[in-house]
Amino acid sequence: MAIKKTPINYTSREYNSIRNELVQHAKRYYPDSFRDFSEASFGALMLDSVAYIGDQLSFYLDYQTNESFLDTATEYDNVVKLARQMGYKFRGRPSSTGVATFYILVPANSLGLGPDSNYLPVLKKGSELVSASGAPFILTEDVRFDSATNEVVAGRVDTSTGVPTQYAVRASGTVISGKIMRESFTVGDVEKFKKVQLSSPDCAEVISVTDSSGHEYYEVDYLSQNVIYKEVANFNDDKEMVPSIMRPFIVPRRFVVEQHRNKTFVQFGYGSESELDSPSIADPSSLVLSMFGKEYTSETTFDPSKLLGTDKFGVAPANTTITIKYRVSSARTINIPVGALTKVRKASVSFADPTILVGTKMNDVVTSLECDNNEPILGDVSLQSSQELKRRVADSFAMQNRAVTSKDLESIVYGMPPKYGAIKRCRVMRDPDSFKRNLNLYVLAENERGFLAKATSTMKENLKLWLGSVKMIHDTIDILNGKIVNIGIDFSIVTDPEMNNYDVLQDAIDTLVSKYSNPLYIGEPFYITDIYNTLNHDVKGVIDVKTVKIVNKTGTPYSSVSYNIEENKSADGRYIVVPKNVALEIKYPTLDIKGSVG
Repeated sequence: MAIKKTPINYTSREYNSIRNELVQHAKRYYPDSFRDFSEASFGALMLDSVAYIGDQLSFYLDYQTNESFLDTATEYDNVVKLARQMGYKFRGRPSSTGVATFYILVPANSLGLGPDSNYLPVLKKGSELVSASGAPFILTEDVRFDSATNEVVAGRVDTSTGVPTQYAVRASGTVISGKIMRESFTVGDVEKFKKVQLSSPDCAEVISVTDSSGHEYYEVDYLSQNVIYKEVANFNDDKEMVPSIMRPFIVPRRFVVEQHRNKTFVQFGYGSESELDSPSIADPSSLVLSMFGKEYTSETTFDPSKLLGTDKFGVAPANTTITIKYRVSSARTINIPVGALTKVRKASVSFADPTILVGTKMNDVVTSLECDNNEPILGDVSLQSSQELKRRVADSFAMQNRAVTSKDLESIVYGMPPKYGAIKRCRVMRDPDSFKRNLNLYVLAENERGFLAKATSTMKENLKLWLGSVKMIHDTIDILNGKIVNIGIDFSIVTDPEMNNYDVLQDAIDTLVSKYSNPLYIGEPFYITDIYNTLNHDVKGVIDVKTVKIVNKTGTPYSSVSYNIEENKSADGRYIVVPKNVALEIKYPTLDIKGSVG
């Protein structure tokens, strides 16, 4: 009689269920040769061993499957690798940034009525500073002591004549945590996609890579990217608002940075020096021309080696020594409180024309340099968690580094580095008069005093280049200046008779000044009801708000744009309708917000 075959249960994945299935299998198919199922028997040992191995294999199979997907991965390094596959650039060590204040003593001019402009230096970016606790910081921008916006006071005075002999000049600049390190690597023959590992586990960013022949390599997001944007000093009239001009550069020598939690790799390209002069990819037009006028065709298959042998992934270093300059940031020392930035350890100072200056005076100016921080310098002190990293990867993948929606465009505009022009407000809207679905990008800049201002032509040119690499190919964008309408607030309140009228009124004005210290966004309506709510609920001693009137401020020093407030109120008078290209601004809140007790 044939034995009925029982299907194997493949759902048994852990030790007990696998062992029970093995016991049932042995009883069913080997009843004559295997009868002893006691715990001490040799057969039980074999069953236990096989069940143990099966349990181990099931565990590692589940583990490897979970670690292969971003949603279920738990190990941090695996999350980083999966994020890199989805195009997310892991930034590695966090940094802290803040504003440092610098002071110098400059000799007075011949009349003693101000500092001698020839002795006003420039503190170069890259200068090193140290906090009281020993935390290192680096200056990230040039600090110009010759700027007209710097504060200048008499520093030292001749006791006999009372004429100032030296003036104290205060300027500020942005600093970032960390210190500079350099590391050299000897490279032999051409190695495709050469990768080197930096020795420091705390690398925050790679600043520069050069070789012994003087060639400079530039960091790109991916090796097939051969265009970067470099900053060029702006010498136009708008240099105060736009310190740098953005210019595109083609870079045959480039590298990418691959960062892990405790490791940093620098990887170069594929091509060689000869690829710069002899392209390997065939021009399609040459193939067409060679076929014209004859009745036969030769082999036209495309050789993939021609593609792999080009410099389209960048020129790799060969037979040279590369030097990598990078910034190291320790996660334990990057946050400092107010007043903790106390010393300039290494200052790089330059003068406009040192040949006409006295050496001792220049040395006195340099040695008088001091620094301080009026605000805390803070930053994230730890790497983002796995869950936070997953959330960032999902958001980054959805955007795909492209500006698809209007919010994407606005986010990218605000992300342009301030050295190319400080975009304070922007608004994207479709041009209703265009047949080609053109977009109008209205922008407003910020001048040196923090007020809204029209964007200069240089700033618009920088913004055009900044958007060119991320906007949709079919989008046409006109960058236009938004309009600024300055307004003021006049209000009248009823106060508690048991409280001082002046104190309540001043508290009400201070509350509104704090609320409207920043300009509104372009096209954002102004809600008059917010003023009523703020005064009634946030100011102690206000019983009622009698009247609120919004007035248009024009003429010097306000904007020249006039706007009829009454005609543009909503039907119920609750808010002011603002055109899509207009931003409202209370320019001088302490003067333009007035109140009375009625």
